[in-house]
Amino acid sequence: MKKRTFMHTAAALALASALPVAHAQSTPIKFQLDWRFEGPAALFLQPAAKGYFKAAGLDVTVDAGNGSGGAVQRVASGTYDMGFADLAAVMEFHANNPDAQNKPVAVMMVYNNTPASVMALKKSGIATPADLAGKKLGAPVFDAGRRAFPIFQKANKVGNVQWTAMDPPLRETMLVRGDLDAITGFTFTSLLNLEARGVKTADVVVLPYADFGVKLYGNVIIASPKLIKENPAAVKAFLSAFTKGAKEVIANPAAAIEHVRARDGIVNVALETRRLQLAIDTVVNSADARAEGFGQAKPGRLSLMASQVSDAFNTKTRVNADDVWNGSFLPSATELNILPKK
Repeated sequence: MKKRTFMHTAAALALASALPVAHAQSTPIKFQLDWRFEGPAALFLQPAAKGYFKAAGLDVTVDAGNGSGGAVQRVASGTYDMGFADLAAVMEFHANNPDAQNKPVAVMMVYNNTPASVMALKKSGIATPADLAGKKLGAPVFDAGRRAFPIFQKANKVGNVQWTAMDPPLRETMLVRGDLDAITGFTFTSLLNLEARGVKTADVVVLPYADFGVKLYGNVIIASPKLIKENPAAVKAFLSAFTKGAKEVIANPAAAIEHVRARDGIVNVALETRRLQLAIDTVVNSADARAEGFGQAKPGRLSLMASQVSDAFNTKTRVNADDVWNGSFLPSATELNILPKK
């Protein structure tokens, strides 16, 4: 009897002692989104809600953001370990802060094409990039499309334009009101915002940068050099768990939106489902993404973008493409094969 009791006690102690060890091995990762909890955030909220990060030994906290520039700054400051940001913003930070000790590095491509576009109402008479010459354009000063407009302008030989700045919530309102001839913004953001203001999608002219000679990459997952150096396994585990969740989001956007609603109960589920689907169709599962492979970046295209950003953003130093990208933590080709053919 005593022997049996001893064995049971020993087994219980062994189990109890194992639990804290497993918990201690869980690596905390603070992750900064580029924007609010809208449709595209499901790509990150899905693996968190499904427990994929946890199963990979990570304790991931996903926070809403207020722009790519902010996400880059917060990872650079050490406040966040990883984040989601426009690659152009990452490049700009590198080139303008050459002596910074903790410059974030892109470790996975998510938006293979920039979501930026020029949008106008059909009644304006704007139908092609050339029609923008002499027109009044508007966007927040930090808007990715506005920052990269010189690249679009050069590629399409567009004459001079006039710019008006405003806070993000006013951009589409000013276009509808007639204060502006056109705006720049992410297609899946501004197009649906215009619709919410009573404009029919059929009455909007959309000029996507990717369709008019601007092959800039879009948003990437970034990581701090500190995390990369101290725990490269955590970076690899994060990307693997993210990819597993992203595959499910692409396959069933409507189900994934429930995780967005769980984080922000007042979101319009139908609208955010459409926003997510639009993001998937235009920049995640684009023709370029299927040709290059999900998650990956091509050296030649990266170098061209680095040169274009250096010129358009008038950076202090030239962008070095090799400094901003590290694809060594990507999952296997089999894991990355998540984009369905169209």
